[in-house]
Amino acid sequence: MGWSVFIDDPVPYDEGVRIQEVIHRARLEDRIPDTVLFLEHRPVITRGRRGRDNFLLSTPEDLAAKGIDYHVSSRGGDITWHGPGQVVMYPIIRLGTHEADTHGYLHNLEEVAIRTCGDYGVKAWRREGKSGAWTDAGKIAAIGFKIQRRVTLHGISFNVRPELSGFQLIVPCGLAGEPVCSLQTILGNRCPSVQEARCTMQRHVQQVLDRTLEPRTLEQVMAEA
Repeated sequence: MGWSVFIDDPVPYDEGVRIQEVIHRARLEDRIPDTVLFLEHRPVITRGRRGRDNFLLSTPEDLAAKGIDYHVSSRGGDITWHGPGQVVMYPIIRLGTHEADTHGYLHNLEEVAIRTCGDYGVKAWRREGKSGAWTDAGKIAAIGFKIQRRVTLHGISFNVRPELSGFQLIVPCGLAGEPVCSLQTILGNRCPSVQEARCTMQRHVQQVLDRTLEPRTLEQVMAEA
């Protein structure tokens, strides 16, 4: 049994990290069960701990003038953009034996994205040697996480209907010349809402990660943590 938290208002990236760290510490100490956060971020570019600065095509000052934050994150992966219209999922879970290594967990996060696409009639797949999920129109989901004492942080971003121009300020995930897409790119006016897409993702998280998630508010979780 675990908890699922939907946060409706876009969250600043640094606040999202703070929330994760509080929940992660509580999960390490077994004071709360596995918890999965679903949210949107305010516009931000983040670089993973081993990411490369040369894939940022603008300066932090120019980004700030555009209302876009910039953060170096403790997650894995390279550089990416987050913003409204994109579902960000942060599982803070203790990995079991069937998912205990990095590759097994990565495979499961990719599977959630692939199945979510499939529910809307969009074919998605993995690519050898790269993380995330791809479609004929481009990469639709990016993954970057951290595992500390077998409890996870960070996770996956899934493009539902974001303003994709933010990706033009970077070389997304360090993949030069690779297009980035969204469900809206592919489906047009048949694209689901962010709220609908995150419910779909939640259902697949329960199936793929084999966890039953009960709804909680962020306030309830933080009070327990």
